[in-house]
Amino acid sequence: MVAGGFDLVLASTSRYRRELLARLVGDFRVVPPEVDETPLANETPAGLAIRLAEAKALAVARDCPGALIIGSDQAAEIDGRPIGKPGSRDAARAQLAASSGRTVVFHTAVCLADARTSPPRIHAAADSTKVIFRTLSADEIARYVDRENPLDAAGSFKSEGLGIALFERIETTDPTALIGLPLIALARLLRAAGFTLP
Repeated sequence: MVAGGFDLVLASTSRYRRELLARLVGDFRVVPPEVDETPLANETPAGLAIRLAEAKALAVARDCPGALIIGSDQAAEIDGRPIGKPGSRDAARAQLAASSGRTVVFHTAVCLADARTSPPRIHAAADSTKVIFRTLSADEIARYVDRENPLDAAGSFKSEGLGIALFERIETTDPTALIGLPLIALARLLRAAGFTLP
């Protein structure tokens, strides 16, 4: 048992989520979930984030009886169209050019699967964060992509790094949600499950 008598498990491969969870708790395990992340037909980005957060937590819960399992996912959209991780420099530059002077909405969901019961009890929460971009020149975009290499970040930026300089403002109720794990909501879910946090 870890984390004050609780077996706490993060169902994720994301180093960003690991770093965020470490802000709340010192001891937890990380177990990569095996989940197909392909969006369903006509699925909204918000619906995708919620479905995948729950799917990740439940996939790991099968192998971690007695644990509290945290799953999280994030999906972004611009004008109702989903945008994902760029994967290449050219795609990152194109995403940022499309976002220039516009608003991108990030939907971040977190699910706590309580595998102390069978079947596991599910507790979930979701956050929507609006990122309003400055008008960006092609040179600014190219310099940013070259410097921060945000190829694994939805929307092609890292708000915890230099990406913050791309924005006019951020509208959110939880600044950690944009990085990938809404800690305010997660803290609420953990306390409801009996986990002691300050």
